[in-house]
Amino acid sequence: MTTETESGERRRSGVAADRIRILIVDDHALFRVGIANILSRERDLDVVGEAADGRAALEMSGMTTPTIVLMDLSLPAPGGLETTQRIRREYPATAVIVMAQDEDEESLFASIKAGAAAFVIKDISPEDLIHVIRRVSQGEFLINDKVFSKPAVASRVLKEFRELAVYGQEAQPIFAPLSPREVEILDNIAQGMTNKQVAYALSISEQTVKNHMSSILRKLAVNDRTQAVVYAMRQGWIKMPED
Repeated sequence: MTTETESGERRRSGVAADRIRILIVDDHALFRVGIANILSRERDLDVVGEAADGRAALEMSGMTTPTIVLMDLSLPAPGGLETTQRIRREYPATAVIVMAQDEDEESLFASIKAGAAAFVIKDISPEDLIHVIRRVSQGEFLINDKVFSKPAVASRVLKEFRELAVYGQEAQPIFAPLSPREVEILDNIAQGMTNKQVAYALSISEQTVKNHMSSILRKLAVNDRTQAVVYAMRQGWIKMPED
């Protein structure tokens, strides 16, 4: 695990704001070092920390505010899934890419429920991993690609969402597939911002905000932005606006 001193030195070194900040979580030191060496060669990627278990991953997420966490699925307790879920709830602007040994349907479904943005196998090529990282950093929810290719998993996901819609808080909650950018936009809207104000605050176009809002409404199965904000607040994904 990267020490607090080391992470502090990295922050003081002046990492460019537009670089993708990555936290690597895996209980095998050699694997972490290998990934870190590969990613450090890319000018737009910055490895801001490493963690060997879930508790350290949560601590490092708070310390380093990563854009993306690369999460080993088979961590010792608390495991990769539980840690993913906690990171997504406590740090909603951070996306998690789950790394698994095999692509079995149970692990994929569980990763969706935990809020992972992407699901990759550990034998992925360096080039493909870098491509996934860059796409996820742009707010894409690549785990959908896996779901669409596995009808059995897609069916289970739809069933969970139907139960959540019918039974509300009494149902086992499934994390809505909102990207980090969509959570950020919804959080700004909850503060009373218009689409134009959100666009200015996030340095994106107003049309991009509208596109994201359409995606949010579709994913949450609600009719308007007010319903989307209320739904997200009830689930604890965004905070109540401050007076």
